[in-house]
Order: sequence, then C-alpha cells, then structure tokens
Amino acid sequence: MKPMLLAAGLAAAAGAAQADKLDDIIASGVLRCAVVLDFPPMGSRDADNNPVGFDVDYCNDLAAALGVTPEYVETPFPDRIPALVSGRADVGVASTSDTLERAKTIGFSIPYFAFTNVVLTRQDTGIASYEDLAGRTVGSVAGTFEGIALEEDVTEWGSGEFRPYQSQADVFLALSQGQIEATVVTNTVANAIIATGQYEGLTIAGDAPYLVDYVSLIALRNEEGLLDYLDLFVNQQVRTGRYQELYNLYVGEGPAPDLTIPGVYR
Repeated sequence: MKPMLLAAGLAAAAGAAQADKLDDIIASGVLRCAVVLDFPPMGSRDADNNPVGFDVDYCNDLAAALGVTPEYVETPFPDRIPALVSGRADVGVASTSDTLERAKTIGFSIPYFAFTNVVLTRQDTGIASYEDLAGRTVGSVAGTFEGIALEEDVTEWGSGEFRPYQSQADVFLALSQGQIEATVVTNTVANAIIATGQYEGLTIAGDAPYLVDYVSLIALRNEEGLLDYLDLFVNQQVRTGRYQELYNLYVGEGPAPDLTIPGVYR
C-alpha cells in the first residue's frame, strides 16, 4: 500500500474510533430526549396536547446548544433507562434520581434539579403527617426514589400495604378514587397537581423524612464524551441564570434549589 493511502486509511480509522454519541447526535441533526409527561411541572401536555414543562424546555435548551432539533420520546418512569439502552432516546431529561443502583447501568450528569418530598393525601383520610402512613394503604410509581423509600418503610412498619403503579397519573387516579390513602411525591408535583384542580380533595400532609432527591440527565454509561458535555451544559444553565429562569416559569418565584452538596467536591 502506498504511504499516502496508508496515512489516509489510518486517519479514517482513527476518526471512526473517536466518533461517539455526541458526534452522532450533531451529525443527525436531532436530539431524542426521553421525557416523562405526567409529572407536572417537570413534564406534561398543554391544552393542545403539546409537551411542556421544565424538563421539556431543558431538552430544548440542550438541543439549541448542540445546534440540533429536539425530539421528545414520551417515557413512563419505569422505561427511562430502557429507552436509552434500546436506542429509542439519546439522553434522558426525565427527573432521574442519581442512585448507585442505577449507576451500574446508566451514566449520570451532575444534578440539574433537586426535590424534597411531601405526603399527598385526600382531605377525608385523617392523615396529617408521614407518621400517620403506618398501617395505611399507600402507593407510588414503581422504582422511583420516593417509591422505593416508601415501600421500605411500609415493610419496616410491618403493617399497611404498598401498591406500585406504572405512572404518576395512575397514582393520582388511585388516590382520588380511594384505592390508596396517600402517596409521597415531590413538593413541586404535589403543588402543581393540586393547582390544576383535576383531582378534587387532595391535600399536602407535611414533609416526608427523605434525603434531598438530586436528579440528573442520563445517557449510556460508556458515552463519556456525551456525559462530559452534559456536565458542562448543566453548569452553564446555572451560571447563565437559565436554571433560575426555568424554575420561576414552571415552579414559582423564589430561589431555585441549590444543586451543590456541602462537603462534597461538586
């Protein structure tokens, strides 16, 4: 083989070896975001059935930074990781808690939002605090941060029943119909669902004693280039004020949750 052809071949091979998901997204001109659309104000549909919410606009911002068009892949909570593994989505902008168990399968960015959790119940249950859930029938979305914590506590209490559901909408419907007496959800979601008036008689009965729920953007674990880009993107969203702007738009006025953890390097 001639030296020039050999050099060209090696260059092409090196380029192919260095290509990654980030390159593929830019080349395709489309960013496919897995989003949860029954989790207001993070993701839902407006009166015209268009996706809206904090996570939806976060996907829009990420696509704009990459110079591509956003595409929303509606994904129930249990399907967030499968959507990435199966190739249906490129990234997850879906309020995904950064647990060690999930990190065995998927890669996380630095946190882009942080939730606290509250008890959501009906006004006729007599439930006034988290402690009142002992012995009651409760439920949550299977596999979520709050769902796992609530199920563990029901088991520890040794009484009552935990019922898992496939979507947040299913949980709210079960609660409104009396199939369960309470659930634990993020403070943002609880306030948003009460404000809609879609389910009458719902009320917040105090905080749940859980750790702050930091959520991250997700991508395939081996896509280090994409994950590095997502880290920088989240950083830019905060330092430019866009994070606070989206919080004001979808959650309410006031300081957006602090994304740093005291005593930790990031």
